[in-house]
Amino acid sequence: MPTVREATPDSDGERQAPTRSEATKGGRAVPGTMNVALGGTFDPIHDGHRALFERAFELGDVTVGLTSDDLAPKTRHEDRFVRSYDERRADLATELASYAAEYDREYEVRKLTEPTGIAPEPQFDVLVVSPETETGGKRINEIRAERGHDPLEIEVVEHVYAEDGDIISSTRIVAGEIDEHGTLTPDRDGRPATREQES
Repeated sequence: MPTVREATPDSDGERQAPTRSEATKGGRAVPGTMNVALGGTFDPIHDGHRALFERAFELGDVTVGLTSDDLAPKTRHEDRFVRSYDERRADLATELASYAAEYDREYEVRKLTEPTGIAPEPQFDVLVVSPETETGGKRINEIRAERGHDPLEIEVVEHVYAEDGDIISSTRIVAGEIDEHGTLTPDRDGRPATREQES
């Protein structure tokens, strides 16, 4: 049975993921289990994100860093309303649970408050990224080297394309151009720019 990993508090009260040697399934230690990290805002979740999730669970137990309410707007290239951390986390957990069940893996969602996220922490083995975030992965390995940690394997997952041949993205979905699977939706209104407009 897949389980949700419980993070353990460190000396500063922050919650940290288990190390590779602590990884278990069904109460049994799993030698050599890969600890896989990825991160994002995931609002809304779409098939491009699902490709990242699937590859992550193929590789090992998964920790997903989800941007905090403060960090999320700073990671966007456009000014648009992003749903709350709690709303996004609930949707993300639903998605991850299905992959965890399929691959018999463990998963955890952690809040990101810094752009470099959780990946510089020593317990991770692999970082799953999209093509546009590959450069960020290389920067994370520089930080790990500065801290004396082994480099992460950087697993690049290619984009998923909509039926018009352009990339599926949350921005396009929010704008009303496509749905989460890349189907064109010319008659659909986009998401309002603010929560007040949404109400």
